[in-house]
Amino acid sequence: MVQPVTGGSTDSRIIAECGLIRPPLLEWLWSNGVWFALWGPFHCLSSFFLDPVRLVSKVYARSIQGFQGSQMTWINYNGLFLTSNSSDFAFGFSTTDDVTRFVLNIVHLGSSKVIWSANRGSPVSNSDNFIFGEDGKVSLQKGGDVVWAADTGGKRVSAIEMLDSGNLVLLGNDTTVLWQSFSHPTNTLISNQDFVDGMKLVSDPNPNNLTHILEIKSGDMILYAGFQTPQPYWSVQKESRIIINQGGGNVDVASLRGNSWRFYDGNKVFLSQFIFSDSVDANATWIAVLGSDGFITFYNLDENGSASQKKIPSDPCSRPEPCEAHYVCSGNNVCQCPSGLRTRSNCQTGIVSTCDGSHDSTELVSAGDGLTYFSLVFLPPSSKTNLEGCKSSCQSNCSCLAFFFQNSSGNCFQFSNIGSFQNSKAGPSFMAYIKVLSGGGSGSNAGGDGGSKKSFPVVVVIVIATLIAICGLLYVAFRYHRRKKKMPESPLETSEEDNFLETLSGMPIRFSYLPLPPTSSPLGSRLYSSFFKSVSGEGTSSGPSDCNSDAYLSSVQLSGPR
Repeated sequence: MVQPVTGGSTDSRIIAECGLIRPPLLEWLWSNGVWFALWGPFHCLSSFFLDPVRLVSKVYARSIQGFQGSQMTWINYNGLFLTSNSSDFAFGFSTTDDVTRFVLNIVHLGSSKVIWSANRGSPVSNSDNFIFGEDGKVSLQKGGDVVWAADTGGKRVSAIEMLDSGNLVLLGNDTTVLWQSFSHPTNTLISNQDFVDGMKLVSDPNPNNLTHILEIKSGDMILYAGFQTPQPYWSVQKESRIIINQGGGNVDVASLRGNSWRFYDGNKVFLSQFIFSDSVDANATWIAVLGSDGFITFYNLDENGSASQKKIPSDPCSRPEPCEAHYVCSGNNVCQCPSGLRTRSNCQTGIVSTCDGSHDSTELVSAGDGLTYFSLVFLPPSSKTNLEGCKSSCQSNCSCLAFFFQNSSGNCFQFSNIGSFQNSKAGPSFMAYIKVLSGGGSGSNAGGDGGSKKSFPVVVVIVIATLIAICGLLYVAFRYHRRKKKMPESPLETSEEDNFLETLSGMPIRFSYLPLPPTSSPLGSRLYSSFFKSVSGEGTSSGPSDCNSDAYLSSVQLSGPR
């Protein structure tokens, strides 16, 4: 049985099954506990006939069946079923690049920017359900399996509410917040949302399946590449554009305020800020989004999500993968293969993993001069030694795929994963070496000429072999044509003209060959000899006059019908 909701604010609200608000009169009756006996069984049907003003901002789970629905349930509202009172934010299903798959999101309606997602890595179909059960649990299911659930510490949720700040909150019976989206960010932070130690922003994966992660730890806010061994590439402490307000403290809290990202200590003492926009509107709503490209980009939601010119980091080449692995990034994302790998196929080392038990031999080749790496200024060295010691250490370590050595300090940095290299603005302060499969190239600093010289003989052999094959085919075809031309024409062949003349009545019969002598009887042989006795030695006949001779006529009479 449906129970009326009493007390509380006058926010738009529903009992869970409907997903629509009541017109004002029915809403007043509902909120004050005045109801009709028959309304319970038919409240959803009446909502269908009485047009709702807008989506609701709050759902209560006080029905026997609980509240659940899929994208198809709210398809008339583009899959959304909760909206803030200001109608700036909504909660519900949004489509992905695959239009048959959906993600449970919080969306800023004015700009269509997603500020929070429940199931980025596991999108669902249009028939999979969001469930707010009578047991007080909130989850998203996919084919019967739970792909997301709000962790409320075992406490029952009595209501879900979409706040004007963009925060989705799950409330207990005493209206205390049991769970909120602000405490579980995905890849986006919004104005007045505190980002504290223990939280993480994680980007969507890039084409190489690499994610980027932002978190606060050890008194600093750090941005790093999500390799198996994380590699930092930006931090608040090393950002030159930071404006110091009160130095010396550890960064424990970060929050977007107006046009700046502000950093505080554990007592909320304002330490420093990063001003990302020239806008002076202190009440503007901004978001900071960690993208799959490794940049943190700032968007003004009040201006249809327009992006600020300033990004983190400032240098595009100081990200983990502005180019493919091992390529050198310079200038405005100009990517080139380092000289030490130009003799190898597609600028690749040929190594997938040297710790998989294979016995392929490897070697270290110099990547070239004047190179550096994005993570060197953030990491401690693996060891202090000389160049030969660094080489030996990397060669004997199966997980070492590259190392950087600094002569002046003896610092040796070893890496088990490698992104893009950078051109060193300060000159060749590091020596870079890459581990490759032996025999796959000409070795250190061979440059492009070595590869060309090696491939030249192969190309020549292929071209010569092709020409010989073509010439052979042409010769065979020519000989065949000549031989066919010299062959005598078959005596059985007749032209179309001959065939036509033979069909005309009264035309002479043309013999194309000498008939064979009839040898079936002595008489036939004598007739043949008599008839052709006038044939001359040059092969010519005396013609029709011979046919009138007495010998011929006598022979014909004698050889009449038998």
